[in-house]
Amino acid sequence: MDNEIAVGARLKHARLNFRLSLRQLADKVGCTESYLSKVENNKVRPSLPMLHKIAVTLGISVAKLFVEEDESQGPVTILREGQRPVLRTDHRRAGDAVSLETLLPSHLSTLLEANIHHVPAGASSQGFLEHQGEEMGFVLEGELELTVGDQTVRVGPGDSFFFLSHLAHGYRNIGSTDARVLWVNTPQSF
Repeated sequence: MDNEIAVGARLKHARLNFRLSLRQLADKVGCTESYLSKVENNKVRPSLPMLHKIAVTLGISVAKLFVEEDESQGPVTILREGQRPVLRTDHRRAGDAVSLETLLPSHLSTLLEANIHHVPAGASSQGFLEHQGEEMGFVLEGELELTVGDQTVRVGPGDSFFFLSHLAHGYRNIGSTDARVLWVNTPQSF
């Protein structure tokens, strides 16, 4: 996962296209102007919920922040292992950042969004998301505590889950090892 993406410049470009000042955007998403400036300059990685708020406010999906090189030679697009774009989120100490490895190229007009969520032991989504659509996941490795609405469940290797995205949802790694979850949602919103 060495294709980490720095989203700051893309967020700044979207903000400027939307004709918003740092202060205006900060007020809309509920953070400080200073924090937003640090995000745009790649000095701070926003949490998943904050990144989602910023993207939605700017009229873009988080998926559009991914830039990938693909091997489009016809009807099949390949994103090779080790070459897929990776988005890292906020972290408090080294090694505990959740990262999303994209599985679908963002330049294609797809209804689906698919990522592998890499969740270090003890890490979480750092809050809850709500948006339109449906989501499903398949736990490849590790354990998560998944909260959707007022229900909290534990999922582990081989477990799959489904929920409606308009319900507040978040997760945390409750295990002692890193978790990897294949996560698919439709329509693209993250």
